[in-house]
Amino acid sequence: MITGAERLLIPTNGAEIETFVAGSGPAIVLCHGFPELAYSWRHQVPALVDAGYRVILPNQRGYGGSSRPEAVEAYDLDSLAGDVAGLLDALDERQAVLIGHDWGAPVVWHAALVHPGRVRAVASLSVPYSLRASRPPLELMRAAAGPDFVHYIDYFQTPGVADAELAADVRASLLGFMWSISGDAPKEERFKPIPVGGRFIDSITVPAALPSWLSEADLAVYVEAFEKTGFTGGLNWYRNVTRNWKRSARLAGATVTQPAVFITGTRDPARNPAAIERLRESVPDLRGLHMLEGCGHWTQQERPDEVNRLLVAWLNEVSAVR
Repeated sequence: MITGAERLLIPTNGAEIETFVAGSGPAIVLCHGFPELAYSWRHQVPALVDAGYRVILPNQRGYGGSSRPEAVEAYDLDSLAGDVAGLLDALDERQAVLIGHDWGAPVVWHAALVHPGRVRAVASLSVPYSLRASRPPLELMRAAAGPDFVHYIDYFQTPGVADAELAADVRASLLGFMWSISGDAPKEERFKPIPVGGRFIDSITVPAALPSWLSEADLAVYVEAFEKTGFTGGLNWYRNVTRNWKRSARLAGATVTQPAVFITGTRDPARNPAAIERLRESVPDLRGLHMLEGCGHWTQQERPDEVNRLLVAWLNEVSAVR
């Protein structure tokens, strides 16, 4: 599925993780988001391999050919970060640079905190690190949404509801989700608020044509995977936001001390401007903060050449850090 990469099924941390490995040299783990796959990094693999790195791309638990545990709590951040550490053990890597996009970003930030000796450096696309909130995240989301609307993460909390909506037409759901928060979508076709009593699926727009950065062959890879697995595994990550907050009390005030870089787009709704403003406080060794003009949420797919250039330059700087 990923050109030039070997496919492995690695048992670790109570799960089997479908993993693709390419190249040789210092290890890099690329962690994808929702609703994506390791395939979302397809444009980065050749550039990183050519730059002299061993690239490790898991389909994280709940996705692709990896395990899909039934228990919702099996998808909390401690488990997901444990999967990353377990992959390093299985692949005989003492340390790695971790790079995450979307939900993959909280995974790599969390791994840097709870497995600090295994994480050489951290790169995040779209989602900045922020210190633990003083109140449960769902409370904050509900307050921000107001009485007339439902935050989409709050909507995702009820098992089976969004799962069924998305699975009813997998191609339309994936295309609409990707389009509605991409840099290509005009304002009127961007993600819409969900009114109380409304449906998430009605908040996204299915475009007449594919976005400029996604081919029909690329979309087919995602469609084939999610037609097999459904969306429940990925949605279960969202269903752990309260559990993650409760379990992270020990990390209140913790900063990420590893060398880091953050890349996002000016049209990315997940970029969290308030957290970005404080990022140099919560990540004191931040080596770069890059805003890609006009780029939406699917950073490494929308702007692969820019992302590759920024990542390789940063990696060459931090690869000697011990």
